[in-house]
This record gives sequence, structure tokens and C-alpha cells, in this order.
Amino acid sequence: MSESGSIKFRCEHAARPLEPFAQLDDLNACRRMLSQLRMLGVDESGIGFGNISVRDGQTRQFYISGSGSGALAELSLDDCAHVTAYDFTQNWVRSEGLVVASAESLTHAALYEADAAIGAVIHGHSAAFWRQASRTAPTTSVDAEYGTPAMAKDVQRLFRETDVPARKLFVMGGHAEGFVTFGSDLHEAIAVLMKESAMGTAAPA
Repeated sequence: MSESGSIKFRCEHAARPLEPFAQLDDLNACRRMLSQLRMLGVDESGIGFGNISVRDGQTRQFYISGSGSGALAELSLDDCAHVTAYDFTQNWVRSEGLVVASAESLTHAALYEADAAIGAVIHGHSAAFWRQASRTAPTTSVDAEYGTPAMAKDVQRLFRETDVPARKLFVMGGHAEGFVTFGSDLHEAIAVLMKESAMGTAAPA
């Protein structure tokens, strides 16, 4: 489950304070909901899991929760990173902020690049939700490890070959418990998650 400290991309990071961004309050509200659902937080060994991002305007840049931030009850600007550039082929991310970007930054980048209408991405962990969604949701290859160019490319494959663009949800075949929802903003991304969760609750045992 753990992701903190397991960054697999080459990181070019500028350690400097971020300018305020408009979606920080929404990001924290979303984190609180995910924490209550135990889809974001810390594992038994105290390692953080789960991450959230929002697009920076109409660009391919985005703000994302910092590496290891799952243990925090609330994020300040100092706990977020601004991803300003990336390259899947080179396995490279450029970011700024007082914390390095989440290990899943390339996965988030793949979504923003795949569809200009996407404004927010949620990556959470839940064994129960993962099992439920895996029955019908598009799934990345079991060979695609989290936070790698292989995962980013497989996410874009799902966009081409499955109903991911309409469903706004997929599970990670090689990242047990991992799932992703997205939308035009965080309200839509969390609504997708809640709808899928409700379907599972209503389903017969």
C-alpha cells in the first residue's frame, strides 16, 4: 500500500514557497472525505498513501499533494507541489514547492494530457473498493507499476481502448488496492467515487 519515499521518476525540484492556488480549500475538503472513508491516510507502519491533484488553469501543469502527506490532517501550501513539466519517455518530473511531488505524479500527468477537460484527479487505496470496482471497471496491466512511465502509458491506453473517458474511473491491476477517479473538478471526481461506492453497498452479498 505504501507510496511515501518510493518515488520512481527522476525529480528536478525547486524548493521554494508556492503562490496560493484557488483549489486548496476544495482539495482539503476532498482529503477529509477520503480520510473518513479510509481511502487516504497512513498504513500500519506509518507510511502515507493516497494523493489528489488539480489542474493549473488551462495548462498541463498541476498542483498535487506532496510525497508522504497522507498522515497530515490538513494540507497547507507548504505540503503541496506544483508540477510544471514532465516527460514520460525520460521518466522525469519538474516541480516546485517546499515538498517534492507525490510518487504518482506521472499517473496524474497522463490523465491531464489525455483529456483537456479533466481538472482534478483522485488516487486512493481501499481493498474493498478495489475488489468491487475490479469486477467491471477498466484495469491497468498487472505489469504496470505505480508511479512509472509504464503506468502512465497504460492509463493512456485505457483512454483509447475502454470506456474510461465516460466512466472516469479505473483500478490499478498491478497496484493492489489502488484506484483512480477524475473529473472536471474535485466535486465531480469525488461524486464518481461516491456513486461507485454506493453501488457496491447496494449490491447483494
